[in-house]
Order: sequence, then C-alpha cells, then structure tokens
Amino acid sequence: MDILTAAQAARLIASGDTVIVGGVVSMVAPEAVMRALGERFAQEGEPANLTIICPNRTGWIAGDEPHGIEHFAHPGMVRHIITSTFNAPVSPKFTRLVMERRIEASVVPMGVLFRWLRECTAQSPGLLTKVGLGTYFDPATARPPAGDTGRVTAQADRLVQRVTLGGSDCLFMPSMKIDAALIRGSVADMEGNITLDDEPVNGGALQMAMATRTSGGKVIAVVKALTETGTLHPRRVQVPGIFVDAVVVDPAAIQSQQPHEPAFTGQLRTPSAPIAPLEMDCDKAILRRAAMELQRSDIVNLGYGMGTRLPSIAMEEGFTHDLRFSVEHGAIGGVPCTGGAFGAHYNPSAIIDPTDLFDFYHGGGLDAAILGFAQVDALGNVNVGGTYTGSMRGPGGFIDIVHGTRKVLICGTLTSGGLKARFPEPGAVEIVDEGRHRKFMQQVDHIDLCGPAAVQRGQRVLVITERCVFEVRREGLTLVEVAPGIDIAKHIAPFLDFELRCAEQVRLMPAAIFASKPMGLRLSAATGGQ
Repeated sequence: MDILTAAQAARLIASGDTVIVGGVVSMVAPEAVMRALGERFAQEGEPANLTIICPNRTGWIAGDEPHGIEHFAHPGMVRHIITSTFNAPVSPKFTRLVMERRIEASVVPMGVLFRWLRECTAQSPGLLTKVGLGTYFDPATARPPAGDTGRVTAQADRLVQRVTLGGSDCLFMPSMKIDAALIRGSVADMEGNITLDDEPVNGGALQMAMATRTSGGKVIAVVKALTETGTLHPRRVQVPGIFVDAVVVDPAAIQSQQPHEPAFTGQLRTPSAPIAPLEMDCDKAILRRAAMELQRSDIVNLGYGMGTRLPSIAMEEGFTHDLRFSVEHGAIGGVPCTGGAFGAHYNPSAIIDPTDLFDFYHGGGLDAAILGFAQVDALGNVNVGGTYTGSMRGPGGFIDIVHGTRKVLICGTLTSGGLKARFPEPGAVEIVDEGRHRKFMQQVDHIDLCGPAAVQRGQRVLVITERCVFEVRREGLTLVEVAPGIDIAKHIAPFLDFELRCAEQVRLMPAAIFASKPMGLRLSAATGGQ
C-alpha cells in the first residue's frame, strides 16, 4: 500500500479505464482525487475516454467551485457513464454533455448496480434479477420517451438482457472488469485498513474495492487521517488493507454538507433530532394520509423529497418510536435527516452496506415506502426519474424500493407549478390557484413503477394527493377517496388526461387530515390507521 498525494493518485488512472466512484452526494465522496483527475485532464488531456460507474450521484453545491462528478465535465474525458441518478443543478456541465450525446449514459437502478458489483467481485457471469421487469430498464418495455432528449435513458438496454429461466422472465446484467475504484473512509492505518467511524453511510466502499481487486484493478482510498498499524480494532475495519493499493490523506474531507454531526454515526445520541414542525399545507395533508397506512413496527423507507418530512408528522403525533426507518444508503433506525445529508439518520441503530440492504429490499423486506412522483398514468405506472424536466434525472433507488414493498405510498400534489390551497376549519380543502403542470397522463414518458406488475405481485399501491387518493387496481388507476370540500367533476376529473375511473363507493377522507391541530393518530399493530 502506497501513501500518495491526490495528484499522484490521479496518475494511476489511464485513458480508457473503467472507474467506479463512491459517494452519496457529499457523504463519503472521494473529492480530493476526483478534483485531481479533472485538473490533470484539463492540463494534459488525460485520462480520456473513461467509463465511469457511479451507483449514486456524487456532487453538491458549495459556492462557485465544482464538486463531485462535475470535475469530469470536460469533453473527451468521459466516454460512458453508468449511474442511477443525475442532478442538473448540482452538475450542470456534466449533465449538459450527457444531454448533448457527448457522453453516453446508461441509467441503472441503484440497488441493481450495487448487487451487480457483488457478481463482478465473484467474476460470475452476471446478475440475474426480476427487479426492473416492466420498467424502462426492461428491454421488452423500454421505448424512447416523448422528446428527443429522453432517448438517453434507453441506452440502459445495452447493459441488460431479458432472459427466460425455468419458465420465468428475468433480467440479466453481465459482469464487467473494473480498472480502478475511488472510495472514501475516515482513518487508515499504514497497511491500508480503513474505518468509516466518522461517516453517516459507507457508500458500498467494500463492494467497490473487492470488485476492482478481483478484476486486477487499483483501489484508491481517500481518508481524513492516518494511524499506526495495529491501532485499529479489527471490528472497526470496514475495508481491509488487502483490497487497497493507495491511500490519499485529505484532512479537509467533509462528513456531509451539514455541520459535523456526531449523532449521525453513533458517536453520541442526541436527545431529540432537529426536525422542524410542518405548517398546515398540501404536503402535510398528504403525509398525514400516508401515515394512516402505517402500522406499529413497520420497516419504512422514506424517499427523497416529501417522504423525508414524515418524521415531522410522526413527532407531532407521537409515534416516532413505533416505526423502524430505513433509507437505502444503509442507515437503519433512528430518525432520517431531512436536509442536505439525506441518507444519514440521527441516532441510527445500525449502518450497513447498501448492497446488503438492497438484497433485503429486493426480497420484500420493507413493509412500507413513502415516495414522490412526477407522472402517473391510467394503468398506475409511475415516472419518477425520466426527462420530464428537459434533463435526465434517473430513478435512484426508486425501482429497487418499490419492487417488493407491501405498501407503496406514492405522494404528491395533483398538479404542480403554482398550486395554492387553503384548509378552512374544521377540516377541508379549498383550491385557490390550480397548478400549471399536469401530472396524470394517458401514458407516462418513462416507467419506474409498473402498475399492472405491482398488482400482480399483490402489492398495495396508493397515489395520495392533497385532494384525493387513488389505488392502483387490476383495471387501472381508481379513485377511492376524496377530500372534504372537493368536487370530483370540478377539481379532479379535468386534470387527468384519461377518463376518471371511480370505485363503487368513493370514501370521504377524514377531516382531521386537513385540520390545523394534531390528528391524534395512533398506529395499530393489527390494522394500521387511526
């Protein structure tokens, strides 16, 4: 194991290499070496034509300086990126190169990517899975979405094949050789053994290192500090030194975008997580209705965006400790962070590798998930990561989360872009200004949740809005509940691009959802609800 500067480590990467890059936004991001790679290319034109694998996006906004994948935003530096998600505001130049076809892009579900790494480590033929069947990732389903820019996501089919095994349809993703890995940890000893004691997540560092080593590649680890050999307890070592070729010391490496928080890592337990209460608005009403579907002791995943605000409802109603939270990046228990450290938990009970957690998710281990959406169609298909904003986004871990979860709660407003509502007492909804953007389409541009497949798997899928609730049924998206004060013919039907299908009995949503005072919601171990 060698101790190198970031500039020296960047010279270990050759033109044409396949490089896997760790990091969850700003957490466990190998920023020092990523910056050095970008600087080397800007000065020398090398390394060029790289294939970059990012199971999660790496990058964040901090002043005017680029961070994460934006360091690679040089024409000719990257030939192909394989990732689960993009963020155009965070990585505008890199995303623009993708949208202009100057970088090839394959968008793969996050959990599929992590589990595929396990197969790369074993040098097996590849990953065989049912996750993604019926979605854009399935070559039998994929179609170029509306608009020229949408076709970039169709390139995922170059990596995956649909096969039949034992009479059952599956997706097969062949293993790949990896030339280098860039990972991040907290402390390394002089043999390269690495801890992640100060990190809120581990970002799959171990799987990345092992997959690279069995390919004959080089593993470069960025850490904050060095220590003498023999001073790290073996139980603390997350990445053994036998998998590490070079260590770069970067004392300036940040824990996350937020101020350093020891409660993210178990170094201490905070008496109360700093979760702000919610004002009475559309989001609060939606999350209250979603909470009614939860049961005591449920293992619940909260998606980025609205889902991360559920702890505010739980704290207000007093059932925070009745649920067991899990975010796909590896933290379990405690209370998920709602700010710039999404994926971190206050007072977690455990932090495990995302590869193992996705095994659990794919197998149906989650009881419930609260997730957002961009589009829903008449069949109950959901688009969360397509090109509806004019720029590629990617589904992240959405497809993996919804694959086997018993209760999938898709949450968002009926329209967007200027929607304003008020909630007159004692509990009703009044639409003041309608949103400019329609979200309920005849056919979504990009399928991240296949509604008919979810029904066939026996999942309960609800689409919860501020004025009504739909259920995905065998016959398609069906209105099952309406809010007090809402006229179906005036406030719902005109904003769907398909004929509204109603249940035989459309129930009235409880007025307590829309009242300013707490609901008095109590979770039941038997039936959920109030």
